[in-house]
Amino acid sequence: MEGVLTGGKRRIDKVLASNYLEGLEKLPLDEVRSLREEADQEETDLSYLRRMLQGRIDIVSAELIRRSGDEAAGIVGELPQILSDGPRAQAHGLGRHQVTEPTNAGSTRRAEEAAAAMDVTDLADRDDEEVHALLESLRATEADISARRRAVQGVYDAASAEITRRYRDGRADVGDLLRDEAD
Repeated sequence: MEGVLTGGKRRIDKVLASNYLEGLEKLPLDEVRSLREEADQEETDLSYLRRMLQGRIDIVSAELIRRSGDEAAGIVGELPQILSDGPRAQAHGLGRHQVTEPTNAGSTRRAEEAAAAMDVTDLADRDDEEVHALLESLRATEADISARRRAVQGVYDAASAEITRRYRDGRADVGDLLRDEAD
């Protein structure tokens, strides 16, 4: 997968390493939970980055619509809709309720800086070809981030399934979990 380094030190490299879940069924429950939490944090960070890119895509798309003459409002008139959390294209995510906050560390911070470098503030100074190229670059980056996010969700789901299996099979005690949360 593009952007993931075999043997890399970043969280994304570790979470998507082929051996990340190796021996999952034999690991202590706390370690399985830790793997799941690490995947959850990575998924949250990727989701945040993806939303940033989608906002930029919306801005550039609105500029192209303005240039085509199809919309009188232009970007300024479209900003409330662009910046809202209103309906988008059909979602491909798994619809998880996220309780983890995005971090600003490591690979996510570097990816965020790279996305920010895809400047969408000077669109009026660019010709149509440059704006179309920017839009394609943003879409390609968003597609890569989305693919990584789906892969990380698969890791999270595998760790969650193992935890569920242990509770279902009686290898883990719900009472322990409740006691841990009470502390």
